[in-house]
Amino acid sequence: MSNLPKVLWLTTSPSFSRFEQPLIRYLSNQISIAQWEYLQSQDEAASLDAALVLLHDCLKSHNQPIHLIGHSTSGLLGLLYTRKYPERVKSLTLLGVGAYPYVDWQAHYYSVLQLLNCSRQIVLAQMVSNIFGYQDNYNTKKLIQILERDLITSVSPHSLLKRVSSIPGGVEVPLLVCGGQNDVIIDPNALKGWFKWLKEGDVLWECPQGPHFFHYFHPQQVGRKIIKFWQALPVREANTLEKHEAGGRRQEAGGKRI
Repeated sequence: MSNLPKVLWLTTSPSFSRFEQPLIRYLSNQISIAQWEYLQSQDEAASLDAALVLLHDCLKSHNQPIHLIGHSTSGLLGLLYTRKYPERVKSLTLLGVGAYPYVDWQAHYYSVLQLLNCSRQIVLAQMVSNIFGYQDNYNTKKLIQILERDLITSVSPHSLLKRVSSIPGGVEVPLLVCGGQNDVIIDPNALKGWFKWLKEGDVLWECPQGPHFFHYFHPQQVGRKIIKFWQALPVREANTLEKHEAGGRRQEAGGKRI
C-alpha cells in the first residue's frame, strides 16, 4: 500500500460500478485515484462492520491521509470509517448521501414493496424510474436486472423485515456532500439536512440536473466541483499519521507509568 494514490473510491455495490466509471476517469486525469471494492457473496450476511475491517486493513499500512469518496452506501462506509479513523482521512466526499446516511435505494424499495399490493417487478420498474429517470422498455429491463443483483450483493443493511435508521452527524475532516436536484432517493430536503452538521470549510453542493446517479450523467460538472474542493483544502503536514500514532504511544506509556 506504500504506492496508494491520493484518492480512494469506495465501492460496496459492484453492480453499480459501471455508473461510477465516467467520474473516476475524469478525476484520474487530474489526480491519482484507486478503487476499493467490497464484494459480498450470497452466503454472507450484509455487514458494514466486516467491510470496515477490510477497508482498515487496506489503509492502515498507508502512512499518509487519503481522500475518500463514495456514492450512497459506499459513501456511508466512508462516513463510518472517517468517524472511526479521522487521522487516516484527508477529506471525505459523499455522493447521494443524505443527512440520515443509512437511507439508500434499498430502503425505499423495501418500504414500497411492503406498502403496495403489486409484484416485485413492478416495484423494481418504479425504482428504475426513481433512480435513473425515465427509460425505455429495453433499458428498464436491463436496469431491473442490475437492481436485482444489487439486492443480493450489496452491503446495504436493509431488508423486507427491517429498515435500519441512524443518527445524523458530521466528521472531523473536511467534508464535501453532493446530490442531484432530481434525486428521488435523496431529495433536496434530505440533502439540506446536512447544513446542521457542516463545519467551517465543509461544502454542500447540489448538481442542477440529475437523478440519484447524477455523477454518471454529469461527470465533468461533478468532477470539477470535487477537484475544486480538494484544491481549496489547507495543506496538511506530511507526517500527520506519524505524529498521531506517536502521541498515542506517549499517552499509553504515560498511563502505564501512572
